[in-house]
Amino acid sequence: MALHTNCESTTRRDCLRLGLGALMGGGLINALRARSEAAIPNARQTSCILIWMDGGPSHYETFDPKPTAPAEIRGQFQPIATALPGVHFSEHMKRLAAIADKLAIVRSIRHDQGNHGAGNHYMITGAPPRIPVGCGAFVSFHPSMGSVTAHERGSHGGLPSYFSMPSMTRSGGPNFLGAKYAPFVVSDNPNTDNFRVRDVAPPRGLAEPRVDDRRNLRDRLDHFKRFADKAAGDPAVALDQYYEQGYELMASRQAQRAFDVSLEDDRTRDRYGRTPFGQRCLLARRLVEAGVPFITLNEGGWDHHVGIFNSFEKRMPSFDAAVAALIEDLNQRGMLESTLVVVMGEFGRTPKVNKDAGRDHWANAMSVLVAGAGTPGGQVVGATDPSGYAATDRVLAPENLVSTVYRKLGIDPGKFLYTPSGRPTFLVSDPNPIRELMG
Repeated sequence: MALHTNCESTTRRDCLRLGLGALMGGGLINALRARSEAAIPNARQTSCILIWMDGGPSHYETFDPKPTAPAEIRGQFQPIATALPGVHFSEHMKRLAAIADKLAIVRSIRHDQGNHGAGNHYMITGAPPRIPVGCGAFVSFHPSMGSVTAHERGSHGGLPSYFSMPSMTRSGGPNFLGAKYAPFVVSDNPNTDNFRVRDVAPPRGLAEPRVDDRRNLRDRLDHFKRFADKAAGDPAVALDQYYEQGYELMASRQAQRAFDVSLEDDRTRDRYGRTPFGQRCLLARRLVEAGVPFITLNEGGWDHHVGIFNSFEKRMPSFDAAVAALIEDLNQRGMLESTLVVVMGEFGRTPKVNKDAGRDHWANAMSVLVAGAGTPGGQVVGATDPSGYAATDRVLAPENLVSTVYRKLGIDPGKFLYTPSGRPTFLVSDPNPIRELMG
């Protein structure tokens, strides 16, 4: 599987790769601990699928074309009509253009963090970095939306509450909430015949009888006297419970079914596209069905300093088709009203095409797609000037977008969180959501 990189050649490899370890240790055990400690009864059962276009997708070549601008600004692509009269997308967004009546496009979010590290942090957490950070940095000054959702919502479907595929975004971690609220990473490619999710099925070559034998051996060893008094809170006792849950999940046919995209009919799989991203979109829908409240699809490769038009022409049609298929599928299954789909990156791209036929970083304007979870479709929120230099109408900040996501997930963006030292901090400093998206 090819790895996408940004302009610093930093790969999107996850810094928290969660593996099986010694049979049932590591990632799953931590995730189960999170589920145990974070479950909140009666939480609103809305889920979010965040499609993260890492690198910073161009607003010109996606949702905000500028056909009347000079050639060096408008680029090579033509605008196409959408299902909304008078609204145009760029020419390689055909499938999404056809369902624009189900979408809200926000064209007026802006911020002042023009590098990958800072921009990623701001858009993923709703909090600007407290100190300057380098463009290639993995930074975490505040919990990500996914980690906050895991902390506040827990999981009611028997699976970890926060997934990221195929890797974690650079600011997608839990910060002071603790490692138990980090994402459960599914790094393998679901577009293969031998796709298996580590920690949910026994490793290849390790048959179930051998798993049982190792489990029985562990049980026998655990009969030895503990050195610590169980009544005093022996941590090994709690760990035993997580191992037991880990075994149960590994043996659970229901959990394994959630990851088994081969159970989908060929027509459905073809609609999403037989690509890694297309099948991850399908897997995200299956995880929502299983009760997972937050899933991130971390799709790198949108840092187009060079050859933006060739890159978009090759990649965007399959990306467009997969996102459209996800939204249509959710709608047809009656799931769109309870599933929020957000498509965005860390910033937009420069107005003028550079000497290498690319566009550079530009945080003064960007476009974000929002659909589902009660979002009124068929609208464009805000606008940029005729050349796309800056958001000029209904100017919004990342805080407003992140507050919108939290509101739709049943989380109060204005609440305080507390660090382990007891220091209070705002979840979002400006808790006002984007009113046009709230319905």
